[in-house]
Amino acid sequence: MDIAIRPVDPAEHTLLGRITAEAYLGDGLLDLGADDPYLTQLRDVARRAAEAEVLVAADARGRVLGGVTYAPPGNPWCDIAAADEAEFRMLAVSREARGAGAGEALVRACVERARGTAGVTGIVLSTQPAMRGAHRIYGRLGFARTPERDWNPIDDLTLLTYRLDLRPPE
Repeated sequence: MDIAIRPVDPAEHTLLGRITAEAYLGDGLLDLGADDPYLTQLRDVARRAAEAEVLVAADARGRVLGGVTYAPPGNPWCDIAAADEAEFRMLAVSREARGAGAGEALVRACVERARGTAGVTGIVLSTQPAMRGAHRIYGRLGFARTPERDWNPIDDLTLLTYRLDLRPPE
């Protein structure tokens, strides 16, 4: 599938919010289901786009397949990033588009943005244990697990962390 990565258009905020919320709900990633307060954040693409960089994957017809939030160092959307690290969050692909490469293309776009930012030595992310498809993407792209950074944003939810070192080999 021919996939283009580009910034989200404001007219797509609601659609991407729906795709993101449906991905988390459909995969059973929200403990409280449709009543989970995190859904508000997942749906609020306008806020994320105003404060960070929201990217979409689109097919050849321009149809939005999924999206991700990229946060450069120091951005308020960074949860675990150190001062010299970028972070990405809320990677989601519609159920119909899964397996076609949209998720990997979105992650690659985040990595390229981080590589293009002076002083950035790595890019990090947090993920739920059940997000196995995403874990496979991270492994293919060279991300390493960083269990010492795993954390609990709420009780009974441990997020696993990964990091990709962007420093050139010595």
